[in-house]
Amino acid sequence: MTGYDEGIKQLFLDKPELVTNFPEWMLSQDQIKSFKKMDGLAIVETAGRDSVAAAVKGVEENGFTDLLPTYVYTGTEYGKWESVLTAVERLKQRLAGKANIHNLLVFGSPVSWKTLNGRYITQLIKKYVFFTPCIGCHLYLHSMRIPLAALLGKKPIISGERESHDGHIKINQVEETLDAYIDLTERFDIPLLMPLRKIKNGREIEEIIEVEWEQDQEQLECVLSGNYRDTEGKNTIKREDAKILLDNFLLPCSQKIIEGYLDGLVPDHGNIGKEVLEIKTIF
Repeated sequence: MTGYDEGIKQLFLDKPELVTNFPEWMLSQDQIKSFKKMDGLAIVETAGRDSVAAAVKGVEENGFTDLLPTYVYTGTEYGKWESVLTAVERLKQRLAGKANIHNLLVFGSPVSWKTLNGRYITQLIKKYVFFTPCIGCHLYLHSMRIPLAALLGKKPIISGERESHDGHIKINQVEETLDAYIDLTERFDIPLLMPLRKIKNGREIEEIIEVEWEQDQEQLECVLSGNYRDTEGKNTIKREDAKILLDNFLLPCSQKIIEGYLDGLVPDHGNIGKEVLEIKTIF
């Protein structure tokens, strides 16, 4: 195992505060300069089959010549971390001769995730009657890539979000939530592309990646998966309620956090959450 591989493995294990201060072994100053000069570069999320398919479709539709795979950790995922590297390898094989796939970047801020989705659960339920971390989690994943995109010259981000998965609707991937994710990145002049957004059939995803790969398989999983569904698997959260949570807490909180990172600081997460919720004391 190379030094790079060992470093990536350690990041998956430790999940440190890492959003802008990338180590040289993963993203050097020379690489940053090189990426800035690439007009055909896009940042891609790397998780399961949808993210790989989105990257492929992004190249086909936009003519990207270079892709920078990224994985943002949350603190709630479990499983084989090597599955992320496997997804990168599959992307390389699928786009061989069509686009350059650069080394994977792994980063994140579990404290930022906690601010959006953990620390204020009780207060949010009191205020809005419901709560799910899934919406804020996806917003977090997109937001963490904004400082990187800005660092490289406001490069576009490609996401594998879909509004329907063979008729299966996820509250963090409905029209209202996807529009909110795009809204956040555009506040920082970063394009967020969702080339799979209207694709409903999973078979079409496999046709794009040219690999048999079941939905939600061969990727890291989340301990909170399905939390917004009842025992019969039915979604219990209304879209309009999701929008209220986004507009009144998740979006303004995320924006303030990202503004802090772009100013070269580690944001004061606790105070940001408190200010947005208008909490007078933390308890």
